[in-house]
Amino acid sequence: MGRSMFGAAVLVAQLVVAGAGSAHAQEAAKPPYLDPSLPVERRVDDLVGRLTPEEKAAQLTNQARAIPRLNIPAYNWWSEALHGVARNGEATVFPEPIGLAATFDPAAIRQMGIAIGTEARVKFNRVEKAGAEHRIYQGLDFWSPNINIFRDPRWGRGQETYGEDPYLTGKLGTAFVQGMQGDDPKYYRVIATAKHYAVHSGPEPTRHEVDVAASRHDMEDTYLPAFRELVTAGKVASVMCAYNRVNGQPACASDFLLNDQLRQRWGFKGYVVSDCDAIADIQRGHHYTKTLAEAAAVSLKLGVDNDCTEYNRPPDEPDDFDLYRDAITQGLVSQDVVDASLRRLFTARMRLGLFDPPASVPYAQVADTELNSPAHVALALRLANESMVLLKNNGVLPVKPTVKRIAVVGPLADQVDVLLGNYNGQPIHPVTALDGIRAAFPNAQIVYEPGSNFLRSASTIPASALSGPDGKPGLKGEYWSNPDFSGAPAVTRTDGTLNLDRDMTPVVEGPAISARWTGFVTVPATGEYNIGLSGANATLWVEGAEAVKNGDRQRTPRMKALHFEAGRRYAIRIDQTPAKGPVIRLVWNPVVTDPLNRAVAAAKSADLVVAVAGISSALEGEEMTVTVPGFKGGDRTSLDMPAEEESLLKAVKATGKPMALVLMNGSALSVNWAATHVDAIIDAWYPGEQGGMAIGQTLSGVNNPSGRLPVTFYTGVDGLPPFEDYSMKGRTYRYFTGKPLYAFGHGLSYTTFAYTPPALSAATLKAGETLGVDAQVRNAGAVAGDEVVQLYLGFPQVPGAPIRALRAFSRVHLAPGESKKVHFDLDPRDLSSVTEAGDRVVAGGAYTLTVGGGQPGTGVPGATAGFTVVGTAPLAE
Repeated sequence: MGRSMFGAAVLVAQLVVAGAGSAHAQEAAKPPYLDPSLPVERRVDDLVGRLTPEEKAAQLTNQARAIPRLNIPAYNWWSEALHGVARNGEATVFPEPIGLAATFDPAAIRQMGIAIGTEARVKFNRVEKAGAEHRIYQGLDFWSPNINIFRDPRWGRGQETYGEDPYLTGKLGTAFVQGMQGDDPKYYRVIATAKHYAVHSGPEPTRHEVDVAASRHDMEDTYLPAFRELVTAGKVASVMCAYNRVNGQPACASDFLLNDQLRQRWGFKGYVVSDCDAIADIQRGHHYTKTLAEAAAVSLKLGVDNDCTEYNRPPDEPDDFDLYRDAITQGLVSQDVVDASLRRLFTARMRLGLFDPPASVPYAQVADTELNSPAHVALALRLANESMVLLKNNGVLPVKPTVKRIAVVGPLADQVDVLLGNYNGQPIHPVTALDGIRAAFPNAQIVYEPGSNFLRSASTIPASALSGPDGKPGLKGEYWSNPDFSGAPAVTRTDGTLNLDRDMTPVVEGPAISARWTGFVTVPATGEYNIGLSGANATLWVEGAEAVKNGDRQRTPRMKALHFEAGRRYAIRIDQTPAKGPVIRLVWNPVVTDPLNRAVAAAKSADLVVAVAGISSALEGEEMTVTVPGFKGGDRTSLDMPAEEESLLKAVKATGKPMALVLMNGSALSVNWAATHVDAIIDAWYPGEQGGMAIGQTLSGVNNPSGRLPVTFYTGVDGLPPFEDYSMKGRTYRYFTGKPLYAFGHGLSYTTFAYTPPALSAATLKAGETLGVDAQVRNAGAVAGDEVVQLYLGFPQVPGAPIRALRAFSRVHLAPGESKKVHFDLDPRDLSSVTEAGDRVVAGGAYTLTVGGGQPGTGVPGATAGFTVVGTAPLAE
């Protein structure tokens, strides 16, 4: 069983035909849970009522087991789609969410959600039609978006978020969810998951045991609003609870978060899933319970319905649902509590259409041509273009037609991985920055020199460079169904390249296996090569000497520089255990000799230098092993540009040639030297598969940059509170009192905009009333462009209120000389602030309201008006 989600539908058809002799026989052959004409509630109650305690326990993890006697197939709840269908082969890859946030464009992000959900259905339907079993990452429940607040730029996973502002995060996250889930009244396109609930934003190395202290003010003001928005406005069907404790309670066992806020105040009806191994962390990391069964019970009682148990399961736990079986049999949790969780889970599966005939589910009819369609590629380019933030420009951009020779420098210019960020799929035709620049300037001579070997990502070693012991291309692969290479291998085969993903092509079944590859590598040219492995628990030997050894959390490649002679075969061996699949990649890249001087020489003979530099997801990310200065455990200890790249910028700029810097990054960079000395700076983020095309079009002027910073760029970490401190005092544009390098909301254009004073529906209003705002914006320049109209509210001098806060925004396109009126309605929640005690109120007093192209006081065009609120009105939920 468990081979196809169509199993239940097939059973219905078979039973109906067999019982066609009488209506009574037909009805008896069709149990209520398989009858699409019945209300979902009745179907779910019928199904849950048929399950044994053992079967119930086996449904409470991400790897829900098949129930053969009821013809219910297995289902893996874990899929990812942060900015495209992830970890499931080829798919359209959109910009990383921090770049999406820079678009300030909810409508386009909603379209992206539709595109991602559609591609997910294509992939799901293909597995269905093949009659195969859906494995991890092949389902219809997606653990995205990440709407944690990027409170501190040192957090390595901030790249996955929509930035530092709760209002912007809520609007963009809601648009994503609505696009993903669709608007069919009966069926979800796919299910989205708001994560990680809540108060979760690093540091990465301590997330499994840390207790985060957050005041009621900061909870209500910063950490909870986006989750509330996705639940109440976005109708998100799933929420993921976080690893950390919050004020003493694990997030997955928090009465305040899961009961008081989520289900009671916000009325959430969907299912809650744990972050992976967060339930085990209740006992192991937080020591909040004595046993795993008690951890399971406490989380179930608070409404955590699904336990992701994929990682770090000890060998003495053969079933990942043992803790739930034990909780039930030991009487730690009642059947009513278990049944409530099962109802939520099976409601989700039924609303995905997984128990209905495919012909009745509209999303089961999606055409295969929707995957990587031209329309989706065009949308990826549009979003990448909209995400480009012009931080500085002294007139060197857009590039003038007189520029005939361009020197492109920087180690990231020709790299694909930096486009993709993390939690990504694999694009079919990615466009690097170098490719995009060449396309944008077909009549110019383009010379490329990386200038550094730093951050040069490695490529998979091709089969042509590998040979097995028998001399044939590829490596000899041996796979054992045990973790210690004991006995004869279960499978022996030739692997042409070593680029294996256990989630797509499992070789040997089992929770922990061993894998070994042996053979030879031959380089195409004599020189120094970085050679290494990505994948946990793996070791590489070259000519019998250990070259690379990866730990159990290693995701990015670990490399070693070795000298190789062309034509010589070098013996290699790779062991991986426990392999769990396996997941491994054998990679290399040649070391560039004298890279800095070569870059300087190229710059001397150029009319313009374009530097492409920054950081990548090989340095910042989720619980990583990184040894580069300025980075720790996936997080950052410095906001500076890495030293090797800054040295390159200084050396090339010393030639006196004009220079444009294209930043690649998932978090704020303290580019203080560049801000003073470089002629123009574009922040391109991790811009997705079409990122290089967008970079080229922005440099050339085909795209007029219109992105705005969703985070503050600080001058360094010195002015920030300790990373571990979750108090919002001194953080983000709402509470930071220093002078930033570049402010939240900042972004230049190749044209200029002008504003007239905003017209308000009332100069005085009672607390609890809505304020209407009309703003007139005009393109005062000679180039068409998009303006992101931003409305900031300045509050009365009451304790707890921020310095200012974004409360509305709108992206408008204007031709030269064109004017448009933008209307905003600020409801009581928009006008509210949070008291020091944590109560949300509309406070009485004098307010200022600024409408413009960025924050007031930063020199951007804008206009201000004032109004007064009479009285004070607390906000009911």
